[in-house]
Amino acid sequence: MKPVLSVPQSLITAEACLIACRAAVAHADSLGIRINVAITDASGSLAGFLRMPGAYLHSIDIAIDKAYTTASFGFATSQWPEILAGAEALRIGIVHRPRLVVFGGGLPIVEDGALIGGVGVSGGSAEQDEACARAGLDALGLT
Repeated sequence: MKPVLSVPQSLITAEACLIACRAAVAHADSLGIRINVAITDASGSLAGFLRMPGAYLHSIDIAIDKAYTTASFGFATSQWPEILAGAEALRIGIVHRPRLVVFGGGLPIVEDGALIGGVGVSGGSAEQDEACARAGLDALGLT
């Protein structure tokens, strides 16, 4: 019997990236903040990006890395402090991984139980960033 050599994978569409980015930016505008918003596909590769005029330049990479981190692990970046609490070896070792972000602003994009990407926002507080990312998911009809 021939072995199975591949598996199907669902990925976020370009149109969905655009919708999520625009919604995140609209929410940031309502909060009076300037953000960078990044969308990755399920593999963590950049699929969409939008920078508001005046958003912090350093936040470009932070937004991309938040999306990468959440797509890599499949959970919100805001969950890391709880995961790392009491896990000294993990806490010491994992924070040295390149591109890992362990504070809020990154949310997984999950459709029908399948991880299809990640959204990362940077420019406000961790809570504001996560609220903007959530607005992107809401615009896609995802929770």
